[in-house]
Amino acid sequence: MTIEPDTTEQKQPRAAYADGPRLLADIGATHARFALESAPGVLRNVAVLLCDDYPGIVPLLNAYLAQTGGVRISHAAFALANPISGDFIRMTNRDWQFSTDEVRRTLGLTTLLIVNDFTALAMALPGFKPDDLLQIGGGKPQPHAVAGVLGPGTGLGVSGVIPTVDGFVTLGSEGGHVNFAPADEREFAILQYAWREWQHVSNERLISGPGMEIIYRALAQRNGVQAPARTAAEIANCALEQNDPLCLEVLECFAGMLGGAAANLAVTLGAFGGIFIGGGIVPRIAPWFASSPFRARFEAKGRFSDYLAQIPTYVIMTPNPALYGVASILSEHLRGRTGANTLMERVQHLQHELSPAEQRVATLVLEHPRKVLSEPIAEIAKLADVSQPTVIRFCRSLGFSGLADFKLKFAGSLTGTIPVRHSQVRMTDSTHDLSAKVIDNTVSAILKFRDQLDVNSIDRAIEILRKAKRVEFYAMGNSRVVALDGQHKFFRFRIPTSSYGDSHLFSLAAELLGPGDVVIAISTTGQLPELLSAVDTARAAGADVIAITSSKSALARKASICLAVDHSEDSTTFLSMISRILQLLLIDIMAVGISLGQENGENGEGDSERRRLLISHLDI
Repeated sequence: MTIEPDTTEQKQPRAAYADGPRLLADIGATHARFALESAPGVLRNVAVLLCDDYPGIVPLLNAYLAQTGGVRISHAAFALANPISGDFIRMTNRDWQFSTDEVRRTLGLTTLLIVNDFTALAMALPGFKPDDLLQIGGGKPQPHAVAGVLGPGTGLGVSGVIPTVDGFVTLGSEGGHVNFAPADEREFAILQYAWREWQHVSNERLISGPGMEIIYRALAQRNGVQAPARTAAEIANCALEQNDPLCLEVLECFAGMLGGAAANLAVTLGAFGGIFIGGGIVPRIAPWFASSPFRARFEAKGRFSDYLAQIPTYVIMTPNPALYGVASILSEHLRGRTGANTLMERVQHLQHELSPAEQRVATLVLEHPRKVLSEPIAEIAKLADVSQPTVIRFCRSLGFSGLADFKLKFAGSLTGTIPVRHSQVRMTDSTHDLSAKVIDNTVSAILKFRDQLDVNSIDRAIEILRKAKRVEFYAMGNSRVVALDGQHKFFRFRIPTSSYGDSHLFSLAAELLGPGDVVIAISTTGQLPELLSAVDTARAAGADVIAITSSKSALARKASICLAVDHSEDSTTFLSMISRILQLLLIDIMAVGISLGQENGENGEGDSERRRLLISHLDI
């Protein structure tokens, strides 16, 4: 293990974290880098360990912690060269597998986040200074633009960062596994060589340390030369120190392939904030890389060459950059922007104040949190060896109304990887369990709905409604209550509004419409013949039709604008409860959009006091 000197420069001392230093790690397939973050951006005890020296992640972590003098750690975050999904992790490039929660308990941590290493690296990009980077070629970054990052090491990591109003969103990408695309005959020969070993040859197979060795063997065969076996490090050394022709050709080919992959990432993301190269290989050969074929290949995109010439490319030169990214992710989590809270700490701090029976529930929560989240109250009571009322008393001792309330607050407090998921309600569920499941299912559907919203369509719908002479709602059955809610809200904007729930009246009402009028047609399936006929009539009369329905339905195809609700429910057996809630949300979104437009004076009429009253009626 090598301990690097602390080179962090601070013009002004930063206040240390009140709960002690935070453990940060960047664990790759070959090396693991560690640090303790004692204050924001202040890294101490930076160390590099060789993964081959340890049989698993816990011995690796213990080896580092043994060098820190027994400092008490409450919060930790690790970047891992691996896809991250759920609690159980099986590493791709190492024979290691583990449970995140088990590692957390073993180390006695309150918080443990594990993220993809290039997600962490992407999160570090906004904090880089000019001295941290080496620009390759031309281009100038645009402010508040998407940036991409990729880097060859043992594998090929790929990610991106998207600026938002209140921070940044990183992409959890596995883009290194896209198919390798050769650009010339030489690269095609290398691909053919690789095909002998793998049916699917990804970018990672060739644009990586092991990939450099494959390129070396392929070019030796293609050139008809006898070449001794060499590692990637030896190939780079022979090229740069000894000017070995074959090794130089390998580096040139490698740099060109990386340039092509970077260009593909740039046009995919629209990365006008720049493309950043990290990983363990390129920064070590940066002086040579600056004049390599990388940039020429990056811009060699035919009709899009001028597009790519505007995008700058950089090599990340600062040491241990992913540690700063994972520190940022942990900080955001602990501040609550990613759903974190201090519930685990509250349980720990209050445990000694609870009754002996409640303490057994607390122990179960601390040692097996996922069981508490997933199991019904009867099973929780059985596991803790207490009665069901004791479980409820435990929840109330922490300030919650019951188990359902506790579970909702607890779900995001552990590792940052516990999503709200759909749960099947069972006949044997207690009232507490079915309440929690119904709420969880609804929250899950709303979050998914939020991520899939077509904002452009909503903007267009709001614009049409602001200018509408008249608005009519057409809906039947379960959707009729949504139409009535819309009529009630829109009437308060002094827009002539009516609602029809009788299929015989749809076409009659539609025949009376004209240009400037708007129909809002609401249907879960979007297949009702009478509704489709009325929409045709309204469109023929010059009216606009906004459909709140499935994006694949006939109603969606006939409407001027479709606001899609694609939540799937068995409406033949059950009431479409969640679909109705999503439809109501769209009504509220449009109503708030209209109201805010009036508040900003877009219509140029009405006083502000009346507008404030309108907003208050929306209960926002």
